[in-house]
Parts: sequence; structure tokens; C-alpha cells
Amino acid sequence: MTLRIAVLQCNPTVGDLKGNAAQIAHLTQIAYAQGARVVVTPELALTGYPPEDLLLRPAFLHASADALKQLALDLSELPDLALVVGHPLALAGAGRLRPMSTQQAVACNAASLLRGGRVEATYCKHELPNYQVFDERRYFAPGDQAVVFEAGGTRLGINICEDAWLPHAPRLARAAGAQVLLVLNASPYHRGKTGEREQVMRQRCLENDMALVASQMVGGQDEIVFDGASFVLDRAGDLVARAPQFSEHVLMVDVAGGEVFKQAPAHIAPLKTDHAEVYAALVLGVRDYLGKNGFPGALIGLSGGADSALVMALAVDALGADKVRAVMMPSEFTAQISLDDAAEMAQRLGVQYDVLPITPLFDAFRTTLGPLLQPHPGDTTLENIQARIRGTLLMGLSNNSGRIVLTTGNKSEMAMGYATLYGDMAGGFAVIKDVTKTLVWELARWRNAQAAARGDADVIPRRIITRAPSAELRPDQTDQDSLPPYDVLDGILQRYMEEDQSADAVLAAGYARADVERVVHLLKLSEYKRRQAPPGIRITHRAFGRDWRYPITSKFRESF
Repeated sequence: MTLRIAVLQCNPTVGDLKGNAAQIAHLTQIAYAQGARVVVTPELALTGYPPEDLLLRPAFLHASADALKQLALDLSELPDLALVVGHPLALAGAGRLRPMSTQQAVACNAASLLRGGRVEATYCKHELPNYQVFDERRYFAPGDQAVVFEAGGTRLGINICEDAWLPHAPRLARAAGAQVLLVLNASPYHRGKTGEREQVMRQRCLENDMALVASQMVGGQDEIVFDGASFVLDRAGDLVARAPQFSEHVLMVDVAGGEVFKQAPAHIAPLKTDHAEVYAALVLGVRDYLGKNGFPGALIGLSGGADSALVMALAVDALGADKVRAVMMPSEFTAQISLDDAAEMAQRLGVQYDVLPITPLFDAFRTTLGPLLQPHPGDTTLENIQARIRGTLLMGLSNNSGRIVLTTGNKSEMAMGYATLYGDMAGGFAVIKDVTKTLVWELARWRNAQAAARGDADVIPRRIITRAPSAELRPDQTDQDSLPPYDVLDGILQRYMEEDQSADAVLAAGYARADVERVVHLLKLSEYKRRQAPPGIRITHRAFGRDWRYPITSKFRESF
């Protein structure tokens, strides 16, 4: 007997229980009409992932339980349908959710089998990750039982995300008679994660002689992006089917017993190249952050530099030109080529473009503050005032229009504190917060190459990419006046910050001691700024934000 399984690669919104349930029901009905009798959602698809401290509120857990029951009833008219849906399961007798001195787990990260209008069985996640962006032990108690059910002559086991990254839970499912393992995932994206995910799951297939169907969430949730690319592996770990990355999709696969039928090549969506993947993640992150939070559009302070140019290209690709407004705010230090390039790019993309000179406001600040300022070497007071004037203007336009300000600082700058609090850091969403300066240039060139492949002109004028970067806050200023060259800086950051290598190990890789000492010093010195930065899209396995939790007040200095 042949069984058709549908994988719902859906994009839920955290807390939108009715909307998420409606999305699941709609896609399930489509899959059922195409012959699917088992349907699988991603992890916590009913609530969205991660719900964070919503899980500590009894009302949220009660509402989730009600939504699950209603979903079962809404699909009860579909004969022989088995829907496996991810949701939180409140623990019976959990008592007070947050006692004064202890933290009790109040729920399980669960997946329930809905069939015949009721909850037939529930599986609780065994392995609770507590690293990188994950914080599941704060909320969930682990399960320890296998759940296996029969449909269409095939026995199917259930795992949830981290369970299948380790051998134990898949082995339990196999011992309980599972022929195919259904894995519900909300696995956050970072560069290289998609291939890594498939490779680990391939190992589970080989260990257990068991086919595997992985449903993966898609969409943006605050700092996190989920990349989709749900997939199916046969018992030998060979790829049978894969859904596209970064888009909603219903993936179908046919099984008989423990055998997965080979699909035509068209059912295996190709993986994107590295730069295409990162760009798509950033576009999706912008689209969902603004869309899910109800912002009508975006405001960007355009400078004529590569960072703001890339952010504007991303915003237009995510939202459309009509929802993006760019503002150029020149001072006496702004080069004419910056004005020309910013205007040209705005014209190429078709966005609303305004020029607001800040020199009169800067003069007023200098007149008022001048008698009180004590000049000294390295003083950046007047430079920071210019950035804060620009931030104030952008926030005023934001208040007036409801549009959110997208900040344009990159990861290299945020690491070194090369940014101004309440100035260029002012805004609601930091699009390239996890994108190093060298990657900014690479993505800008990649975006232009995509335009060229279609016969279009460059989206980002080439001079923006090739000229020496400058904040243009004083005469003849360049970034390299106070920072190591960006290829050096980013190489040190990758090793020391992202990979947690020791300073000695970074030195052993060939970097100059003076550069390593400066980067390490500025990284620690700037922690107080980063704590006040807006959230931004995570594209690496170690981003500033949820991944990076260093104390602001700390006297520890690594000796090397």
C-alpha cells in the first residue's frame, strides 16, 4: 500500500494562534486534495518559534491547547487524515509558573497526532538545546518516550529537531517499530547550516536503516531566519526530495512500508550558492520583520557608502520601492561623489529620495556647545553630534510616517564600536548587523551581477563599492584611520569572536600583535553600545545579540 506524506514548509507568526492554525488547515486541505494522508508541520508551528517567555504565561498555554483542539475539529471532515503538528503542551500540576527563587519547567515541546477530530497521541521532545540562540531548558521539560503510529501500511515515528541531531531518540523510534522518521524542525539559519542539517540526518538514516522526512520552518522571527529546504532521505541516506529555500512550500513524497519512492529531479530543489543564500536570508528577514510587526515601510539614511546602499537594495527587494524612502543628510564634510552616487542609486531603484542638509543644525550645536567643550586629541564630540543630528531627523520622519528606520551599521563596525549611540545606531532594525564589511562588498557585487545577468544596469553604482569607506565626519577621513584594514579586521573577528579562538591562536594564524590587541580591546570596550543596538538578522553561527552574552562590566583581559 502506498502512502503519500505532505511536508508543510510554513511561515508562522509567534503568538498568532488563529492565523497559524488557519494556515496549517488551509495547506493541509490542499495536500489532502492531492492525495496526502499524512501531513507534517514544523516544530511549534501552531505557536511560532521561539515563543520565549510567552510560555511562562498560563493564558498562552491554555490558548494553545484550545487552538490545537479546534484544529483537530476543523479537519475532522477529512477521512483518514493524520496531521502531526508542533505545539507546546502544558504539564499537568505545574503549579506556579515562576516561583520567586526557582524556575520550574511548565511545558513540553510537543508534536501531536490529530486524527478523527481528536488528539490521538502526543510526543514530547527529548533533547532540549541550550546553546547559540536556543534557550529551551528555561521553558520545557524533556520527554523520554517514543511515539510511533501506523498510516497506510507504514509505521511512522516522530522526533523534534534536536532529537534527530543526536542518536538516542531516533534509535528509540526505530526500536518501537518505526519504518520512517518524521522530524519536525525549527532550525535557525546560518551560513552553511542547510548542508550540515542534511548531513547529520543522513547519519541517522544509516544508523537505523530508516527513511527520514524533515519538515523545516521558513520565515523571519525577530533576529532569526528559518531557511526552509525541507527534505526527504531514503534508508541509505540518499536525498529523495527537497523543498526550495526561503519560501513556503508543500513537499510531497510517496512511501510504501519503509521504502521511499524516488522522485523526479524536479522534486529536488537546488541549494543556493553562499552569497545568494545570505542575500535571500536578509531579504526574508526584512520582509517578515516589517510585515509581521505591521510597519508600513522603511526609512534609510543614505550616505553614498556601501553599507547604506546594500541595506537599500535589500529593503527594495524585500518590500518594493514604493515602501522604501531614502534620506541623504549631507554636511560640510560630505563629498560630492557621495551626493552623486546616493542620488543615482535612489533613481535606479525608484525610491522616494530627499536631501536634508544638516550644516545649519550642526552650526547651531557648535554655537551652543562650543564654549563648554574642551578640545583634546582624539575627541570625537563634533563627529558624534553630526551622527546624532541625522538620527534625530530620521526618527522624526519615522514618528510622522510610521515607517521604521533601518540602521546601516555592519558587524565589523558593531564589533569595534565604530558607531554612534543615538546617531547612526538609532533605528528599529539592524539589517546587516551580522554582515562583516568584507561580506557587504561581496554581497553588493553579487547583487549587481544578478542585475547584469538579466541585462539590467548595476543596482549599486560601482564607485560606491570601490571607493575607500569613510564616515565623512571630518576632512579627508577614512575608516582605516582608526581601524585595521577590513580584511584583517574581519579575519580576526571570525577567529576570535565567531569561533572563540584564543588570542594566541589568532596570533599563530599570522595576524600582527598590534592588530589583534586593538581588535580584542575595542571588542570588549564596545559591549555597552551593542546592548543598546536594535535587533538584527542573524546569518552566522555567532551573531551579536542572542548568541553573544558578555558582561558590560568586566575587568577580565585575556593575556597574550
